[in-house]
Amino acid sequence: MAIHRFLDITLAVPEPDELGAFWERRGMRRAGAVLGTDDRSRQITLAKGPYRHLAELHLGCEDEADLVAIATRLDALGIAATVADKTLTCADPVFDHRVVVDVVGDAPLTDGKVRATNRPGCAERTTTRADVVEETVPRPPRRVGHVVLGTPHVAEACAFYLDGLGFRVSDRMLDGVLTFARVESDHHNLLIQPAPVSYLNHYALEMDDLDAIGVTGSAVLAERADAHVVGVGRHRLGSNLFWYLSDPAGTMFELFADMDHITDDDAWDHDHRRDDWTPDEAGLSVWGPAEPPEAFFTPPDLAAIGAAREALGRR
Repeated sequence: MAIHRFLDITLAVPEPDELGAFWERRGMRRAGAVLGTDDRSRQITLAKGPYRHLAELHLGCEDEADLVAIATRLDALGIAATVADKTLTCADPVFDHRVVVDVVGDAPLTDGKVRATNRPGCAERTTTRADVVEETVPRPPRRVGHVVLGTPHVAEACAFYLDGLGFRVSDRMLDGVLTFARVESDHHNLLIQPAPVSYLNHYALEMDDLDAIGVTGSAVLAERADAHVVGVGRHRLGSNLFWYLSDPAGTMFELFADMDHITDDDAWDHDHRRDDWTPDEAGLSVWGPAEPPEAFFTPPDLAAIGAAREALGRR
């Protein structure tokens, strides 16, 4: 793939310091407006805005020829892009955030500690307690892995991300009404779904494992009992473990682990990809909550987001 890295995001919220402190308590490193992890110093940049929204999506590609190819495809869609100093910049025509594509190399995550587990017929951990029992500091998120965007303009959004930027489809539901797409090997770095207003449905942070999800999610609930949205469970599309909560700005975020990784595009397309999933087939989870609450697709501030966008002349 020409674009091969999902790098970081910028979130605009009315109270960025509050959101920064929240993620700092979850173990992310904070330097001014920038939140990072041990492996990647920039994961979330915070900006002040009149309503909560995605302000920038930062991606990486392999070389300068990729930038030219992306700019050419965007031009064919009637979308202007600027290429300078190994960087392409354009505006998302539906959601209005900036998209920045830089020429970057690979930056693999360091391998997390392999934790001994006890299973029927195989006891790897003997005469000692599980690591999570004796941890005094919760393990922080490893990286931002994907975003989910809702919009009434699904076809236009898909054209921008798939035909313009070059995201690759992993699975689709209802013949493209919901589209899971990727730029890395993750099953999805992006999901586009229908909504009455164009908005950021959620952003997702990868955790080491189920224990890391549980410990971090429980710490969030200890601060705000109403932060829980839905979980814990395992999705069918992507196969990942999940727990959805809300941050102090009101944006839903997902703690996830153990997502499908696609390293052979042709094999995935031939053996696994489907464009005709139905909600009954895919469901919310293989195990866990069967149905999401209304706030999962219609957050309580959606009307306010719509009004704020309209006041700024955004669709």
